[in-house]
Order: sequence, then structure tokens, then C-alpha cells
Amino acid sequence: MGEMKKRPIFPIVLMAVGLVILIGALVSIFLVSNQRDQPVASNPDPGIPFPQIQRVDLSAAKSALDEGTAVFVDVRGQSYYQEGHIPGALSIPLNQLEERLVELNQDDWIILYCT
Repeated sequence: MGEMKKRPIFPIVLMAVGLVILIGALVSIFLVSNQRDQPVASNPDPGIPFPQIQRVDLSAAKSALDEGTAVFVDVRGQSYYQEGHIPGALSIPLNQLEERLVELNQDDWIILYCT
């Protein structure tokens, strides 16, 4: 039996690393291209609560309501919801939101509101 010729490992490792980078780039491109381009207002006022949460422009929210392209979730308490809410809005009080997230489809455009 002939001796097996040793191949250098460096080119194989280099190709494997390149393949991992390529797959990562393709997955990133796929994920970014599948995100919805939702109109979102910027948060220029640092005095607003939770500035890291993107705000939806009122006209964009109204269009989404009219076109049925978003799910509206009222995060106020049940008594406030019963007094009045956006037609078709779900009632998920803020203190229940984390445990009830499974009720929402993550592929939907979800707009939370409290006023």
C-alpha cells in the first residue's frame, strides 16, 4: 500500500472559514431583505420615555389601520380599553405583555399604543 500524502491543513481551514463567512453574509442579506419597510418616526426628543423604542408616525399608523396592514395592541388596563379603543385593537395590558407575546404573530407589524 502506498503512503498517504499529507495535505497542508491551512488551505482547508481557510476555505472553511470563507464558507462560514459567505453563509453568514447570505443569511444576513436574506433576513434584511425580508424585513418590512415600516415607516417609523425618528425620536429627536431625548426627553420622551423609552427613546430606544421606535415611534410610528401618526399618518403611517392611520394608513396601516385603514389598509389592515398592522395589528394594534392597546397596552392600557382593561377598564381604559373598555372605555374606548382603536377598532379591532387587541387588549394586552402592559403588565401582561411579556407573558402574552406568544399570542402575537412576530411576522406582523405590531403597533402598541397606550393613549
